[in-house]
Amino acid sequence: MKQKPQNFNSTAAKDPIGKQKRRVKKKSGKKREKEEGIITPLIEKYWFQRYNLFSKYDEGIKMDEEGWFSVTPEEIAIRHAEKCGGDELVIDCFSGVGGNAIQFAELCPFVVAIDIDPQKVNMARNNAKVYGVEDSIDFIVGDFFQLAPSLKGDVVFLSPPWGGPSYKRIGNFTMDLLKPKDGYSIFQAAQRITPKIVMFLPRNMNLNEVEELSWLSSPPLSIEIEENYLEGSFKGITVCFGGSA
Repeated sequence: MKQKPQNFNSTAAKDPIGKQKRRVKKKSGKKREKEEGIITPLIEKYWFQRYNLFSKYDEGIKMDEEGWFSVTPEEIAIRHAEKCGGDELVIDCFSGVGGNAIQFAELCPFVVAIDIDPQKVNMARNNAKVYGVEDSIDFIVGDFFQLAPSLKGDVVFLSPPWGGPSYKRIGNFTMDLLKPKDGYSIFQAAQRITPKIVMFLPRNMNLNEVEELSWLSSPPLSIEIEENYLEGSFKGITVCFGGSA
């Protein structure tokens, strides 16, 4: 059943006082001086948003360059976890440095976090320890497409790479632009695990193609599309599939 995209502004639930505290942190130059060696021109603007990415950033969070621009902002990750709240086992298929897996572990009994990059898996494990949820996550280094036929879970979360920051310059982002395979192939692999699938996709995603995914199942899956905003900025869309339409 097709639904009109919902608008979720993740700043609505923020504590104004907490927001002010974070702004004060951003004004401090001491942290920047300490990390000057890791702040490349590509990630500089993301570094200024570090507390939006991980509220516990100062407690030992680790990211590589790709992690800086690909990790889901924490409040949107919390929203994703709320969508899956109560599910016994969540499989995060492209877990990166662990932003989503951590929030799933906060609300769900157990999480399987998969990434093909061993360095990212090590960083995700470290970041999960910072949040105190490492015991609720099974970290796996591997290719999701090879693992999918043997995986079992209640819900699959898909946040495949969007191709880096340049995705914003594309007027009509289509399924074939997702990585490491096209969106249809990614979705079909997830369907081998469970019909309940949550996807986080670019804000400029072709919604007609998103809706077509629901028809890859027989009977077709229900679909719910939600727009995700952070501090008034449109960051992406969350698409939930599950059940029969």
